[in-house]
Amino acid sequence: MAIKHATTQTFEQEVKEGVVLVDFWAAWCGPCRMIAPVLEELDQEMGDQVQIVKLDVDENPEVAGAFQIQSIPTLMMFKDGQPVSKTMGFQPKEALERVYRDSTIITYSRPGNRSAVFCWAC
Repeated sequence: MAIKHATTQTFEQEVKEGVVLVDFWAAWCGPCRMIAPVLEELDQEMGDQVQIVKLDVDENPEVAGAFQIQSIPTLMMFKDGQPVSKTMGFQPKEALERVYRDSTIITYSRPGNRSAVFCWAC
């Protein structure tokens, strides 16, 4: 899949289904420019598993405010419209792959203190 660019008007639609990595960024941000080729590489390698969406915080302050984005780049992983993880600053590709894996595995307690693990991406 290709990396998409969201706006305040399209954001909810972009994150509502599946696993989506949102890059909150700005054009003047050096680390944001550094992470762009990493996201392109991830999209080429994992585009069938995770959709990457970029949101310019200067052009869409309402969305950035709603998610309390105070530092950029901030990367948030969404699963079916719900945020499941958040990381800030430049991240190498391996770290972003780990964020994806960690965000798609959910552990919860069942009655009797037994736990179950589910993988959304498997």
